[in-house]
Amino acid sequence: MHYLSDQMLMDAYKKAKELKLEKDFLELLKEELIRRKIDLTF
Repeated sequence: MHYLSDQMLMDAYKKAKELKLEKDFLELLKEELIRRKIDLTF
């Protein structure tokens, strides 16, 4: 996850939610957003 920019991580999370991908994958992305202290209300 260290290779993704914050913007790319946010975009990936939004797209994954939109596509209703697996909960485990969404949780992985969400945990990384939280770790980076990125606001999830974007």
